[in-house]
Amino acid sequence: MANREKELKTLLEITGQINAGKTLDEVLDDAYHSLREIIPYQRIGFSLLEENDSVLRAYWVRSEASVIKIGKGYSAEMRGSSLEKVLRSGSPRILNDLKAYLRDHPRSKSTKDIVEEGMLSSLTCPLIASGKSVGFLFFSSMRINEYKNAHVELFQEIAGQLALTLEKSRLYQEAIRLNDLKNKFLGIAAHDLRSPIAVIKGYVDLFKDGILGEMPEAQKEPTRAISQHCDKMLALIDDLLDVSAIESGRLDLRKKEIDLTAYLEESCRNNALVARAKSIELNAEIPSHLPRVLMDPDRIDQVINNLVANAVKFSNAGSRIILRAVPLSQAVAISVIDQGQGIPQSEIPKMFQYFGKTDVAPTAGEKSTGLGLAIAKKIVEAHGGKIGVESQAGRGSTFTFTLPLTHS
Repeated sequence: MANREKELKTLLEITGQINAGKTLDEVLDDAYHSLREIIPYQRIGFSLLEENDSVLRAYWVRSEASVIKIGKGYSAEMRGSSLEKVLRSGSPRILNDLKAYLRDHPRSKSTKDIVEEGMLSSLTCPLIASGKSVGFLFFSSMRINEYKNAHVELFQEIAGQLALTLEKSRLYQEAIRLNDLKNKFLGIAAHDLRSPIAVIKGYVDLFKDGILGEMPEAQKEPTRAISQHCDKMLALIDDLLDVSAIESGRLDLRKKEIDLTAYLEESCRNNALVARAKSIELNAEIPSHLPRVLMDPDRIDQVINNLVANAVKFSNAGSRIILRAVPLSQAVAISVIDQGQGIPQSEIPKMFQYFGKTDVAPTAGEKSTGLGLAIAKKIVEAHGGKIGVESQAGRGSTFTFTLPLTHS
């Protein structure tokens, strides 16, 4: 009774490790130590079927043997092997005298190798995941007849739990593969779209600016509209390229030491033109001697431009926006403060998610992709900073991000 309680406790621990999100290797490493209380062994091997189940390859091995002959990466053909019969039966196989088995099966290379490691008995459990055989779990001992009185059901339970881990790991790896494929496709599609749209805009601007000759009055407005829509499409494509780079781990930063005061003052002057087009005033509250920071000026410009553009988009004509910088002990906090409509508290959590649009409508019907803030968050985090928002409906919003100091 006490042994069964110990067995159940160990199985529950393995199940807990699986549910805690540990990787297959981590679960196997823990199992190698925890199973000692209920199962005798000096070696555990974990192998998976590959190439349409025609090859068995060692995935993980732990052993007390001084020499490991069957290590990670070791492979063997399944066709015609004794393991093929074990796989078909779906039941564990016990060999209590490996030397005797080798004498009867002298062509079994894997048995020869395992005996040379010093193993004298073994118990082999097929692994079944989602009703399909996926590999084997091998327990081996340096003592003969070690598994003569083994409770096979216990080994099957352990194999079942580890097969569940394997299936979760496989599904996770497949999800990663599909996500990578999606990011590659997104990057290729966006890149291939950018060039022809840029060419269209270039030719349209030549007509619009009169470089190709005087344009009839009736064609000027449609040409201007085409140019504007090209700008919007190019901005969307740039956002998609950024998303693709971020999700693929390819967000390159070209950092350099920056005089932050001069940088922010210039950024305020540039963005003031965007605000003025909507009769909104953009003011700077920037100390004259901010600490220098190490950053990618183009990427941080992207963050500030996005925050100011959003503030303009959701503010009314005649209001004011502030670009503020405050030195902290280990960083500089940069804020964009508006007097706009504000954001309901229930919608703040989705502000920095991809396509995380709120129900708050732009004051002049401006369009948004819902990507800008998510990209800004990734850029700030890549610099080692943080970004957040404080807002109340009807009382405006304050978006703040931090940049760590060059020398802390």
